[in-house]
Amino acid sequence: MNIQYPPPPALRIALTGPESTGKSTLSQQLAAHYRAGWVPEYARAYLAGRRPPYALADLEAIARGQLAAEDAAAAPGGLLFCDTDLLVIKIWAEHAFGHCPDWIARGVAQPRYDLVLLLGVDVPWEPDPLREHPHLRQHFYDLYQSELRDGPAPFAEIWGPPERRFAEARFLVDELLRGAARP
Repeated sequence: MNIQYPPPPALRIALTGPESTGKSTLSQQLAAHYRAGWVPEYARAYLAGRRPPYALADLEAIARGQLAAEDAAAAPGGLLFCDTDLLVIKIWAEHAFGHCPDWIARGVAQPRYDLVLLLGVDVPWEPDPLREHPHLRQHFYDLYQSELRDGPAPFAEIWGPPERRFAEARFLVDELLRGAARP
């Protein structure tokens, strides 16, 4: 008898951290290197062409869009790199509005990623119309680090120039893949 088992779910890797830390660049590099799926930051598409200010309802729409894009791109048995995560939305909402919707906070507490890479603030700030806080990057980094320490997914901090970040991230992803291949 030949039993066929469904493929395992996609391995998901999220890149998170403050603004202008290289999440988009590194997530795209990793997806290309591993010939894997990639989900861009939904907020960029959502906010493109909109005039400020945004409202908490916009952040909720962004969160829903991000989750839907990830689920749509998560091929069973594949590898998926996500250019952001719900933690970004949670910290953004708490900073901008003083609180985060409960469903987003609950989502942050649920295991969704097999690995989270927290990118350090040691790269130069690059201005962008959607970026708001060049002088608060360390403050936000500390918030991400604290949340991730208490979170459901393993995480690693990535620092250094771009080539070092790419090498460190590949090492961590390779370790994840080796662990996933074990019976």
